[in-house]
Amino acid sequence: MGIYGDRLYTIGGMVMFLASTKTWYLERLVFLIAGIFSLVGVTLGAYVSSWWFLLNLLVGINLVVFSTFGFCPMAILLNKLGATPKVRD
Repeated sequence: MGIYGDRLYTIGGMVMFLASTKTWYLERLVFLIAGIFSLVGVTLGAYVSSWWFLLNLLVGINLVVFSTFGFCPMAILLNKLGATPKVRD
């Protein structure tokens, strides 16, 4: 059992990390919404207008900013809506 209920497995000499899926914590919700926005951007870009591909660019930029600086507008919004973070400082 790893930190915060996460698990590390070794399969064929390769270490695999599995995050806990018992609750919808803030960090998990951020990735869910980013994935949904990316799928919507690709789908609308392919079938409606190529301008929708900009949505994927914005999602990608936001993920890079979040991982680099720790600032994410979606995480702030979700926190105000009641989502609790799993990782604590």
